[in-house]
Amino acid sequence: MMKRTICKYIVSLSALPLLSPLVNNACSANDHLLNDPSLMPIQSAVSQASTGLLKSSPTAEKHFEWTVTYTDNRIWNPAANDWDRVRLRSYQGTGIDPQAPYVAPTIVMAPGDTLRATLKNRLPKDETCFDKSLPINKPHCFNSTNMHTHGLWINPAGNSDNVLISINPNVDFQYEYNIPADHPAGTFWYHPHHHGSTAIQVASGMAGALIVTGNRPPTETQNGDIDTLLPGVQERILLFQQIQYYCHGEGKKPEDYDCRNERDIGQIESYAALAPGKWSDSGRFTSINGQVQPVIQSKAGQVERWRMIHAGVRDSINLEFRKMKSTNNNLRTVLHQQALQQDALIDQYCTGEPLTQFIIAADGLTAPAIRQYATTVFQPGYRWDALMIFPEQGQYCVIDTAATASANVGPTMSPRQLLAVVDVSGRAKADPASHLMHTLTENAKQQYPDNVSQQVIHDLEKGQLLSKFVPHLPVTQTDGRQSLTFDIKNGLFLIDNKPYDLARIDRELMLGTSDEWILTSKLASHPFHIHVNPFEIIAVLDPDGKDVSGPDAVDDFDSSAPPDVQYRGTKGLWKDTLWVKNVQGSTYKVIVRTRYQRYIGDFVLHCHILDHEDQGMMQNVRIGISDGRKEIAHGHH
Repeated sequence: MMKRTICKYIVSLSALPLLSPLVNNACSANDHLLNDPSLMPIQSAVSQASTGLLKSSPTAEKHFEWTVTYTDNRIWNPAANDWDRVRLRSYQGTGIDPQAPYVAPTIVMAPGDTLRATLKNRLPKDETCFDKSLPINKPHCFNSTNMHTHGLWINPAGNSDNVLISINPNVDFQYEYNIPADHPAGTFWYHPHHHGSTAIQVASGMAGALIVTGNRPPTETQNGDIDTLLPGVQERILLFQQIQYYCHGEGKKPEDYDCRNERDIGQIESYAALAPGKWSDSGRFTSINGQVQPVIQSKAGQVERWRMIHAGVRDSINLEFRKMKSTNNNLRTVLHQQALQQDALIDQYCTGEPLTQFIIAADGLTAPAIRQYATTVFQPGYRWDALMIFPEQGQYCVIDTAATASANVGPTMSPRQLLAVVDVSGRAKADPASHLMHTLTENAKQQYPDNVSQQVIHDLEKGQLLSKFVPHLPVTQTDGRQSLTFDIKNGLFLIDNKPYDLARIDRELMLGTSDEWILTSKLASHPFHIHVNPFEIIAVLDPDGKDVSGPDAVDDFDSSAPPDVQYRGTKGLWKDTLWVKNVQGSTYKVIVRTRYQRYIGDFVLHCHILDHEDQGMMQNVRIGISDGRKEIAHGHH
């Protein structure tokens, strides 16, 4: 029974011949992982923690191995109605599906667990890693690597989530990730983070989901895990990747992309494929769990939790679900004929009204209330957990809909793309919103004591509140203020008017304090990401000073485009990655608050457009201990 439960975490998709001949049998590929009892969720819960969550006990130690190497395989190309041969850097080892090697396996953890993960670098030697004359912010050293567990609240130093080390070719290193007993349950992910090669490696598919399960029910005085309100709910993980390979055929340039010659092999060996606008130029398709345009099987009226992760390098994803019009044509033939005319295909077949996405978590952290979105905007690094209900049988389009220039990484208007099809069987059910509320209230009655269930149900009825499941308390008072400004000037990628310097500590912060941060961007828009401690969104002010983060806010500052929906309802959310917007030189002001808890040491913050990070849009942060006189202690004297 437990094996089937965990399989629901990993086997998110069922690919049918309708759209792609690839079958990703993740259950069989991960049998040795799923049968390992150390990877099963922890069940018990005990006393209070500082965040308001209950602790989990006992602990378990898990073992994992990644071998980084070049892998020859193939990726389905709908535009050619055929496979493209590719040779890309990838992970091999624990849990890898040989049929989909350009996506790393899902890791399932629980609060209190320890993960010992050995990383073996078997890429060829790269002499650029030792050339001291090369500028640090010029992308190079593509075959050195390391690992970042994106969003985890763990130690940033030593052999934990330390991105300031280099694991060079023919070097092995074992990471030890100790998940605190009071760590929030949620959806996280992992990827390489070696300065100079991060974008190249993530763009090759070196990324995977990391799920922290939660089995701590709320009590009368303490918050618990949202997982306990969702027993029996089907879970799906969708890891979105944008693998922008190109072919080095005779007479071709890297930016030509074309892989039509049978002798061509797709590769990623330069940043030519990562420039603004190149994703749409490439004709590549966003993959989901290593598959291009898969079919997802579902049942009408079934409540499902979709854990969705943007693991791409730079391009925004604007997610919609629409009912597909019935067609007598072979859909695969239609897709082949219109593969490069995605707008026409979507206009013709994806004609239904957008379905509601019931958002319950942002960047792995449970939201204060359920948010109802028709379009969910993913910037690189974002995660959204949605409760999805498909109301009737039929096929549904999963669409990356068009983003306006001011809401997109480009910054150009992005084209639409069909990401997947959901094939729904069964009979029609009640209105999704009513059905969801009924399901959650009944679950609360069955899972919790009367006094707790009454409180949970009262919150749900009051405004779909999730007050008993929020993992972090609001930051009501701060000790100081931090400001940060992104900019691109004279070809340099800057934060606070400086490019990255490995030897410079840009910010020294004190353990046990809290700050309010003001985030802005002078040129283009950038997703801000900080390691270790997440932050609470206080406000997002447009250039006229209007707060566009409220539940009913309308961001219509850019009069040349439709209103931008990505900030609506974000006030009060806890996140680790957030879009800092600029519209043609007009600056938004993003206000967040954060606490510096438990961990000291050095880590980084950066733009999560990963080629921007590699070119210098990053800072070093140090958290230190108080010296007892309101300053940071700096050693012996």
